[in-house]
Amino acid sequence: MQKTRYIDIRTAVPGPKSLEVHRRISAATPRAVSVSLPVVERAEGALITDIDGNTFIDLTGGVGVQNVGHRNPRVIAALEEQLRHFLHTDFTNVPYESYVRLAERLNRTFPGGGDVCSIFFNSGAEAVENAVKIARVATGRKGIITFEGAFHGRTLMAMTLTSKVHPYKAGMGPYAPEVYRVPFPYSYRCDMAQGPDHVCDERCYSSIERALLTQVAPEDVAAVIVEPVQGEGGFVVPPQTFLPWLRRFTEKHGILLIVDEVQTGFGRTGRFWATEHSGIRPDLLTMAKSIANGVPLSGVMGRREVMDAPGPSQIGGTYVGNPLATAAGNAVMDAFDQDGILEMAVKQAEQIRVRLEDAKRQSPYVGEVRGLGSMLAVELVKDRETKTPNPELTQRVVQRAMERGVLVLTAGIYGNVFRFLQPLTTPPEIIDEALDVVIASLLEG
Repeated sequence: MQKTRYIDIRTAVPGPKSLEVHRRISAATPRAVSVSLPVVERAEGALITDIDGNTFIDLTGGVGVQNVGHRNPRVIAALEEQLRHFLHTDFTNVPYESYVRLAERLNRTFPGGGDVCSIFFNSGAEAVENAVKIARVATGRKGIITFEGAFHGRTLMAMTLTSKVHPYKAGMGPYAPEVYRVPFPYSYRCDMAQGPDHVCDERCYSSIERALLTQVAPEDVAAVIVEPVQGEGGFVVPPQTFLPWLRRFTEKHGILLIVDEVQTGFGRTGRFWATEHSGIRPDLLTMAKSIANGVPLSGVMGRREVMDAPGPSQIGGTYVGNPLATAAGNAVMDAFDQDGILEMAVKQAEQIRVRLEDAKRQSPYVGEVRGLGSMLAVELVKDRETKTPNPELTQRVVQRAMERGVLVLTAGIYGNVFRFLQPLTTPPEIIDEALDVVIASLLEG
């Protein structure tokens, strides 16, 4: 069995105890609950130990939820303290200070600043649903423009906004009305990309403008919703000119701009918000995932004149902004304020990118290494000339890595991308050990 400095594999993976729980999962839950990874017993930092005693390096971070690390001491202490006081009141009935404090702290981070306010929900999809509602009330318009390759969640409006059909949308229709989809500037696969670096430019953007002639009138569009870096779409980074162009485009037509920072936020790209890299000020911003280190919490933050459009009690819910989650959220903010998380993220990104670029030189199947900050991914192809997607190799890499003690996730509309969502607090030596495994798994072909 394999044993290295941090990885400790003592059984086949998944081990016998994990397999038994998988059997029970199959018996007790529908097949939509699809699992393949070992069954966790405990986690700490960037390490997960399963019920068979195997220890893995976690590059999944609970799908981008553990930016400040599993069982972050600040978060654990905040949760324990909150448990001594109360668990639930419903903030709109009996409010509590931690909700207000978290809103105040997040408002100060809003890209572009200004008079800003926040409201909290439970999940990223719920934040997206409510951002759409706010935009429609604020503008009196109904249309929403979204992008090819987008992922915004799995509730009705969020699923409609989401682009990938399998497995998220097939057979789930009819979808929400008044949603219009336009191309996203995915330079690696864009027919209109130009120049020596093959980057999408104004020719690609003009195809978006054309939607206002062929799909929906601009005066009927409430908002455009966009991920600063597409997440489930494959960590697709648009050209640096794109978000500034999109901001001008929306302002020209009186359309609100919603940036979905559910996966990109909380330091993942080396800035607190990925939107900061572009220098724009959005109208609304959705957030979730690492906001509370695994306690369900999400939110919408935005310009006050937009956020104040819905009337009293028009937006809300029983559990939204619950006291455990807001306590955890404030602890996450403490970690960013005091523990140098953003600095760690920048150094981590440099370390990972160097190793991945070296792997690209060694493997003919690496089509592109891309990302922003530590939000990095590798797109695998069968041939660099044709760029034919290679989901089979992608699955082999992920499976081999898991068997050898590293947990990593796939992404992309073709399922041919593996991505890195490890805690931003992961020490360099753990990153190197994980990359040794992942790259070896890739180079085996």
